[in-house]
Amino acid sequence: MATSGSEIVNSRTGQRTIFLQTAADTGGTLLRMETFHPPHGPAEPYHIHPLQRSRCELISGSLCFRIAGNEHIVKPGEAVDIPQGVPHNFWNAGNDEAHAIQEFRPALKIEDFFTTYFTLANLGKLNAQGLPNPFLMAVIMQTYDQEIQVMKPPRFIQKLLMWSLAPLGQRLGYQGIFT
Repeated sequence: MATSGSEIVNSRTGQRTIFLQTAADTGGTLLRMETFHPPHGPAEPYHIHPLQRSRCELISGSLCFRIAGNEHIVKPGEAVDIPQGVPHNFWNAGNDEAHAIQEFRPALKIEDFFTTYFTLANLGKLNAQGLPNPFLMAVIMQTYDQEIQVMKPPRFIQKLLMWSLAPLGQRLGYQGIFT
C-alpha cells in the first residue's frame, strides 16, 4: 500500500515515482504523485482509464503524449488533461529526464497498480516488452480493470483472457497486488 512520501522505482525502465497524496489521504478522490522519466525510455502501452481522469503537469524536461491518436509535446509549465475513457500514452522522447506531477481522479486502486508493476519489474517478472506471464497478466488485468485497460488486444479478447486465464492464475498462486 502506497503512503504519502513513499517512493517506488522501476529497475527495468528507470522511472521513479514519489506518492504525494494517496487514496487514503484524500478519501479516494485523488492520487497525486511526482514522477521522473529517464530520457528515451519506452512508451507505456496505449490505454484508457475507464473511470478516471488524469492530469500531467511538466516541471522539467519534456514528454510526448499521444491522446486519441494525436501527439503533443508537453514542456515545463504546461499540463495535459485526459478525460476518462480517452486512449493515450506517453514517453520521454527528449535528452533529459522529465519531471512531472501526475494526478488521477478518483484514485480508485491506481496506486496499487503502479506499485505492482514496479515491484514485478524489480523482481525480474516482466519480459522484454514489460509484460508478466499470461496467467499473472490475466489476474492483474482482472484486478485493475476499472483503473486501466490497454487498447490491444481488442477488449473482447481481454475479457476472454480474464475469464479463462485469471482463475487458473489464481489457482497457481498469482495475485493482483504486489508491494
